[in-house]
Amino acid sequence: MKTTFPFIIILLTMLTACCKTKTEYNSLLPDSVTLQEGDVVMRRCTSLSSRMVTWTDTDGAFSHTGIVVDSAGIPMIVHAVPDEPDYAGDPDRVKMDTPARFFSSAHAIAAAVLRHPDAEVAASAARCAAEKYRQHVLFDHHFDDADTTELYCTELIVHAYRHAGVELVDSQRHVVDLPGIYYRCILPSQLEHSTQLQTIFMFHS
Repeated sequence: MKTTFPFIIILLTMLTACCKTKTEYNSLLPDSVTLQEGDVVMRRCTSLSSRMVTWTDTDGAFSHTGIVVDSAGIPMIVHAVPDEPDYAGDPDRVKMDTPARFFSSAHAIAAAVLRHPDAEVAASAARCAAEKYRQHVLFDHHFDDADTTELYCTELIVHAYRHAGVELVDSQRHVVDLPGIYYRCILPSQLEHSTQLQTIFMFHS
């Protein structure tokens, strides 16, 4: 058990892709890309947990995902993420950030924007995600997409689009099975390769 413990700790956080910096650098998203409600946005960070995600998720290039929402006419990104508190004592939860912060080159080395072809469906999914933010829904550290009272990053996107009547991914789940740990979770690559979404922008460093 002593030899596997550090590896288990890493796997416990493998879908967080948390970025622990407050420095704002350039955005990986060019000005020529106009975000729309319901766009699924993805990034890959430089953290150890992010590297573990991409190491585990061999079919994809990204480690974290969010969804674009309309906030009083301004595009914002709602995403479920731990370890990015806005204030002391801020719990891990569904957050809302600016695109500049989400795609900041301070921590992101790859970025993508995916879009559903039906704008009404996309807007409906965005409104569902925004409501989860307003409800202060907590981050799901158990990675259980059968229970939507808490949400992890990919689960939030799949749930929002399901609410809008669209299944973005099939029923396949990635299994993490270690002593004392068993997760079945949705990986970022399942969204990256979803047949329901069209690639609008993609950047790899």
